Amino acid sequence: MLVVAASAYVKGMAQEKTEVRGVVRDAETQQGMAGVTVAASGATVKTDSIGSYRMEVGPNAVLTFSSVGYESVEIPVNSRRVVDVMLQKSTTALDQVVVIGYGTQRKSDLTGSVGSISERTLKERPASSVNEMLAGRISGVQVNVNSGRPGGFTNVRVRGFSSINSSNDPLYVIDGVMTESMGFINPTDIVSIEILKDASSTAIYGARGANGVILITTKRGKSGFSEVNYNVDVSTPTLGPNMPKYLNAREYLQVEDIAYRNIEKYDPVGWADGKYELRNPALNRTDPRLFDSEGNPLYDTDWMDEATQHRISQNHQLGITGGSDSRSYAVSLGYRDDQGLIKTSYMKRYNGRLTFDDQVRDWLKVGGTLTYNYQTENRVDQDYLPIRMIAEGLPFLPVKYPDGSWSANRDYPYAEASLNPIQYLYERKYILNTQTALGNIYSNIRLFEGLEMRTELGTSNITQEINTSVSRGLSIMGEQGSASVNNGRTNFWSLDHYFTYNNSLSDVHSINAMLGMSWQESSAFGINVSVQNFPSDYFGFNNIGAGSNNPIYGSGASRFSFNSYFGRVNYSMFNKYLLTVTGRIDGSSKFGDNYKYAFFPSAALAWRVSDEPFLRQNEVVSNLKLRMSYGVTGNSEIPPYSSLSLLNSGYIAVLGDQRVGGTGIGRLANPDLRWEKTAQSDVGVELGLFNNRIAIEGDLYYRKTTDMLLDAPVPRSSGYATIRRNVGSMENKGIELTVNSRNIENNAFSWKTTFNISMNRNKVLSLATPSDIIGVGGVVFINPTNIIREGAPVGSFYGLIREGIWSEAEREEAAKFASYRNGLPILPGDIKYRDVNGDYAITDADRMIIGNGSPDGWGALVNEFTYRNWGLTVDLQYAYGNDVFELSMGSSEDRVALANSYRTVLNAWTPENQHSIIPELRDTRAGYVINEDTHWLKDGSFVRGRNLALSYTLPSGMTQRWGVNQLRVYASLQNFFLIVSDEVNGDPETVGTGFGAGAFSQGLTYHAYPKPTLYMLGVNVSF
Repeated sequence: MLVVAASAYVKGMAQEKTEVRGVVRDAETQQGMAGVTVAASGATVKTDSIGSYRMEVGPNAVLTFSSVGYESVEIPVNSRRVVDVMLQKSTTALDQVVVIGYGTQRKSDLTGSVGSISERTLKERPASSVNEMLAGRISGVQVNVNSGRPGGFTNVRVRGFSSINSSNDPLYVIDGVMTESMGFINPTDIVSIEILKDASSTAIYGARGANGVILITTKRGKSGFSEVNYNVDVSTPTLGPNMPKYLNAREYLQVEDIAYRNIEKYDPVGWADGKYELRNPALNRTDPRLFDSEGNPLYDTDWMDEATQHRISQNHQLGITGGSDSRSYAVSLGYRDDQGLIKTSYMKRYNGRLTFDDQVRDWLKVGGTLTYNYQTENRVDQDYLPIRMIAEGLPFLPVKYPDGSWSANRDYPYAEASLNPIQYLYERKYILNTQTALGNIYSNIRLFEGLEMRTELGTSNITQEINTSVSRGLSIMGEQGSASVNNGRTNFWSLDHYFTYNNSLSDVHSINAMLGMSWQESSAFGINVSVQNFPSDYFGFNNIGAGSNNPIYGSGASRFSFNSYFGRVNYSMFNKYLLTVTGRIDGSSKFGDNYKYAFFPSAALAWRVSDEPFLRQNEVVSNLKLRMSYGVTGNSEIPPYSSLSLLNSGYIAVLGDQRVGGTGIGRLANPDLRWEKTAQSDVGVELGLFNNRIAIEGDLYYRKTTDMLLDAPVPRSSGYATIRRNVGSMENKGIELTVNSRNIENNAFSWKTTFNISMNRNKVLSLATPSDIIGVGGVVFINPTNIIREGAPVGSFYGLIREGIWSEAEREEAAKFASYRNGLPILPGDIKYRDVNGDYAITDADRMIIGNGSPDGWGALVNEFTYRNWGLTVDLQYAYGNDVFELSMGSSEDRVALANSYRTVLNAWTPENQHSIIPELRDTRAGYVINEDTHWLKDGSFVRGRNLALSYTLPSGMTQRWGVNQLRVYASLQNFFLIVSDEVNGDPETVGTGFGAGAFSQGLTYHAYPKPTLYMLGVNVSF
């Protein structure tokens, strides 16, 4: 309040506000226009039903009049009391300027497929990362938020996959500086995001554009009085929808009793020999800390409830912008403290940013940006153990015993010796600290009318520390505590120098040409050390020298560079026939001596049909543009030195009774190693109806990647098994559709809708050999979960087909099968697999492609309502046709009496319930079956209530009396419902912990960090 009061005093001294009024009319009809936005110095009002407005402004204020479908107008007040205005209709609703590679362009003049997100749209969904805010906003862009942890794992794919062994992540360009991530960017600093999708728009980035390009433009200063913006929000998480359900204490003991009795059926010889006598549950329920004298449990612990917290998170962002006619600046400071749903998990971020622009002379402009970010987080789900421990914690155990000691599953005889999940959360740390410095400076020189020269120098420095420690109390193998420290640094710099020429010849021809060159270099260094056996838990990772056993240490360094030459020509005839030609030559140190350089061209055509005489006055079609493009981009995201032989250390020999280390060549060189190339064709249409009240944009594309880098076999006589070569290919083809509509617009109420849908089909066309590639891109669980096969999509799941459970009527048929349960005969109640080759043996030969984690279609439906000063946003997300491979079924359903299980085991097969898909309960030691099969595979289609936001903007007449330009309050409910089409245990969009690294791990889940429902309150204020 002191800041607000001081601001009000200063402004009052600077200028006295007076009331300005007027009428806004349509220039063509001369009728008053309702609902026009009138803005000045951050304050806004809307015209009434006859077009009248009034507001208090300073004598030197500038009024901005804007309405959808009309050209915006800025008019200085100049001490007047009455300001009337005529608004001209826009010839198109697509005149917004969007950022493209090395320049800007009107959206109406684009020939390529470019998606754009405005600052206003980003504000509608507050989130800790930009990737989360992107989800569902642009067709063709698949954003999977795969973890509920603050700052959790997120995958971004633009038009599918393009590689098997190289990266599939898009290139990020932040204020002209290339980077591989934007997780450190403060979302409130962003003005716009553009996503380049087709080859015409991405070819300007050549070898780094195959996976799409995401351009981020941050806020800059503007002339006029300084403006201060302060945004704050607080939130708290609760358990989200569709949480897994586990056995309670009595249910677990009931299941354990049944499993013990069934030992006699499934291992009759062992039962008769007394092998299981000591495992009688009645003999094990004697611990007075856990059971009463009758063997009844004293506790019924909900481990998920015990492991979760509902702490308050907070986010504070302060921004100041201002400047004069020739100079401007912007400063921002931020602090975010996100407390996770699972105890001890958090993410804290401190950020600062400074930009300046200076029109030094009429012909010279300079400027720059400097961003600093420090982020610290405790990644409790870096491995799967905490969440799995929560799922498998025995429900009759307390969190702590009355004496204060931790309980654990191993306290119960013959249970799996897992640890207490709460103890693990508090006594195991995985702290990731990341410092990011990103900066650039530029000069823009106007050489003569129409020709400018721009030079940009950008740099980024990322330093990461990964500090881990495990207490002595969590030791299982007698290691008495462990700790590790891993420090890494990545430095990047780029220098871009290019010329831009603009010229128009009468009203017929216009040309925009750009020609430039670029240099880039990236270097990295890392060092790590780990040790065990600490005398105390006090030191943790802060004194690694206190450990005394099994020290492991290492270091590594790498460097690569690029040299590029690029150009683009945009040509327009009559402002309706458009042509774009782009080319880039890239050279990279990563590739073989014979293929250091490659050329990446593209061309695109567009026709603005709505500007033709036969459509110009059409009352229905207000905009129609047809476009098509073709081009080639590359993928350079392979490890440095991939074309060279490498020296490997770690070879051990004994010479003269001495153990010595050696170094040898670990890989064959390939001087012909070259770029993966993706050729893409795109046909698009942009249609506006009824003065663009309905705007439709659709694209049909085909992408083919060739020269994929794969390991190809070589003769064993070479001393090696494989060599990395360019031998594979794959394709993606898809459809994208976006519909924006202004359903209702009047003085008091408006309703807008955005709907988008994307469909992509992927297929592997060729591999190094006709043989399948198993285990790449996924994980190895019981068996490899993923397969790459010619003619099938990447991300395919590989497993057996569970046809059901053997029934009593099938006893004789079951007995014919070779045992697949520890050598014991197959009986009714055992899992029945499809014997694909008919050999009465269930082997790898019976495994087949059973599903895929990529959806057939995905998208979003967003409705925005406004009523006077109120706003309501309903944001829904959906996906269909995607499979979820629940690997957690192996430990939480297919086996019992070792740890807790899903409640689904209560519906297991019995002689009276022979239609169940779940095998009969039995002690695991009596022979149970666990295999990746179709029962673990679930239909992951879903509809999610992603965001429900209600806002209220206080009337400007009220806030101006306080010296405040605008004051908005809002409440947001995120992840507020989830509808799934199958019995998925948890969130179908979540990738299990430890499985996020695989390129094709989407849909693999194993005890993942749950996604919370988030309750948020926020305030936006400017003065």
